[in-house]
Amino acid sequence: MRVLGIDPGLRHTGWGVIEMAGNRLTHVANGRISSDGERTTAERLTQLHDGLMAAIEAWAPQEAAIEETFVNQNPASTLKLGQARGVAMLAPARANLPVAEYAANAIKKSVVGAGHADKAQIQMMVQRLLPGVKFESPDAADALAVAICHAHHMQSRAAWSRGTVMAGAAS
Repeated sequence: MRVLGIDPGLRHTGWGVIEMAGNRLTHVANGRISSDGERTTAERLTQLHDGLMAAIEAWAPQEAAIEETFVNQNPASTLKLGQARGVAMLAPARANLPVAEYAANAIKKSVVGAGHADKAQIQMMVQRLLPGVKFESPDAADALAVAICHAHHMQSRAAWSRGTVMAGAAS
């Protein structure tokens, strides 16, 4: 199963593809899509869409996951992030991929074990979970963390459906 993780942003959107086989996670590809700040918002959103569609076509993921938007103190920044996130959800949905959403704290907890981990801790754990991975950018590392989080959730759901998770053992 291939999973596409997306870390949305209007300036830079990170993406990462991993493959899941049982408990094993393998890095497939990662990258960053940057929009041109000199263009209109609509043109920048088109750049993000086209870049994500190219990654989907190139790496053929079967599911996608995206980080949920957090509200910060600048309403204009939050709105721009929301627009980028909408495009980042649209691209895999238009490719008929299921799209899961995860809160930032859930992603950090899934990858690092703590919901308030910093970027350096996340990058270190992503490298540990995906040996030999080289990040194109910090945005790509964050996107790989989103994909890992989704893979962990998929594994947990599969274990529950098989009845192999003991009561009290799940977190």
